[in-house]
Amino acid sequence: MENLISLVNKIQRACTALGDHGEASALPTLWDSLPAIAVVGGQSSGKSSVLESIVGKDFLPRGSGIVTRRPLVLQLHKSDEGSREYAEFLHLPRKRFTDFVAVRKEIQDETDRETGRSKQISSVPIHLSIYSPNVVNLTLIDLPGLTKVAVEGQPESIVQEIEMMVRSYIEKPNCIILAISPANQDLATSDAIKISREVDPTGERTLGVLTKIDLMDKGTDAVDILEGKAYRLKFPWVGVVNRSQADINKNVDMIAARRREREYFASTQEYKHLAHRMGSEHLAKVLSKHLETVIKSKIPGIQNLINKTISELESELSRLGRPVANDAGGKLYMIMEICRAFDQNFKEHLDGVRPGGDKIYNVFDDQLPAALKRLQFDRQLSMENVKKLITEADGYQPHLIAPEQGYRRLIESTLVTIRGPAEACVDAVHAILKDLVHKAMGETLELKQYPGLRVEVGNAAIESLERMREQSKKASLQLVDMECSYLTVDFFRKLPQDIEKGGNPTHSIFDRYNDSYLRRVGTTVLSYVHMVCASLRNSIPKSIVYCQVREAKRSLLDHFFTELGKLEQKRLSSLLNEDPAIMERRSALAKRLELYRSAQAEIDTVAWSK
Repeated sequence: MENLISLVNKIQRACTALGDHGEASALPTLWDSLPAIAVVGGQSSGKSSVLESIVGKDFLPRGSGIVTRRPLVLQLHKSDEGSREYAEFLHLPRKRFTDFVAVRKEIQDETDRETGRSKQISSVPIHLSIYSPNVVNLTLIDLPGLTKVAVEGQPESIVQEIEMMVRSYIEKPNCIILAISPANQDLATSDAIKISREVDPTGERTLGVLTKIDLMDKGTDAVDILEGKAYRLKFPWVGVVNRSQADINKNVDMIAARRREREYFASTQEYKHLAHRMGSEHLAKVLSKHLETVIKSKIPGIQNLINKTISELESELSRLGRPVANDAGGKLYMIMEICRAFDQNFKEHLDGVRPGGDKIYNVFDDQLPAALKRLQFDRQLSMENVKKLITEADGYQPHLIAPEQGYRRLIESTLVTIRGPAEACVDAVHAILKDLVHKAMGETLELKQYPGLRVEVGNAAIESLERMREQSKKASLQLVDMECSYLTVDFFRKLPQDIEKGGNPTHSIFDRYNDSYLRRVGTTVLSYVHMVCASLRNSIPKSIVYCQVREAKRSLLDHFFTELGKLEQKRLSSLLNEDPAIMERRSALAKRLELYRSAQAEIDTVAWSK
């Protein structure tokens, strides 16, 4: 039992040190899943005296009004017999307090550090651990006393603020409520019972403690309450007799106070039959045993939360990437690995593993043919232009059979307009490749980790694409120029045959400049141009894929890799300058993961030993 509660104390303390607790968070945490006991009561209900009786030491601030102004998470650790008692605060690591008067002062000082020397309250807890052979292993959370009115120096809202703070603890399903009520007041007006009933209507999580039994009016007693007749809880009520103010003023020690408490219950006629389950010593044992039982019942749920959280932490750490290597070789290798990951993502877009590469095919299948169709060949092959170019090409001597030079000029002047769609096709593919580079960079998690490297890789990739675009544009335009520079002979060998079959060679050469003849020349040239367009529609995409797409897959970062090998370690380090927020996040996650793995191992051991 002691080992189980000590384990929970240890995990809770580690959770607090890492900030993995749920006081200000709606998200479930390991802290929230671990059972703890919250001490609830109205002002002057005897809360502080009950806690000091359980601990056996005077260590809590005292006074009038709201004395407890911050939650106090009190962890009790049973040490070996004969060992020295001491206390430790989480905000003062490695400092041991053996003087409990100094503990009281530190609680007051730490409260003032957070709230100032006012009577304000704060939900930020103080964490205190006490090690003593005279305590049982236990975790208690002392909460500010519930009040009905604000005192001087406090805002009117303090009543609601305290209640909200108390509720934020006791509403958690793993919280055990220790409801402190004074016996010399009507139980129906008890603040602790009222709020406990609201959050735990079945009483499954509530333990009732009745204080100030010795201060009840003569002729009255608390037997009906302690026997569960006046107000029944699932668990038996425990009565305690605290030290009086006179005892406190006289510094009566706890050992003597506990002895007098036992004597009171044993010697008082009304309580003799209940004496075996009364008193602060019995209360501490009941709380420890009950806490152990609750912890055991919650172990499966705690294990599930731990396993789920470990998986989530590992996943997030994987997304954040590993920390930077220290040596130049390690840094260079790391950069190369990140670049390869980016390059692989980019290739997967082109190969269809990831979306986006299909847009290149759309350029070839839709945009290029549409652009070719939009070319206004009619303007180039109008009657006036055909006659003008043929006449100019003939010079001083008209052509005899077919206007070969005229054909050439007409064809060249028409084909040159295809350069525009060819260039546009190159630019469209370039834009798609740039977009895929940006997508691949966004999908390469390691590049998000290192902004400097992300910029350099992005710039290098875009520069490579620019070089490839220029080479592709040059090759595509050369295809057009090739068609202009050498005409397909077979196509034109048909022209004399057509003349012989359908023409009249006896007609004057000059009659061949009539509209019918010119229209026939224009039609012939248009047919040839359409044939060339059909050919270029296939060859331009091949050229673009060879010069841009294939080359981007093959050597997108080759130039960057060459330059990378020349960099000094300082420059390599600058490329791996990580966002400080990511570094802090990784460090925090690594510590939290270590905590959860440790908790997993220890809780699994306990679970198997049950």
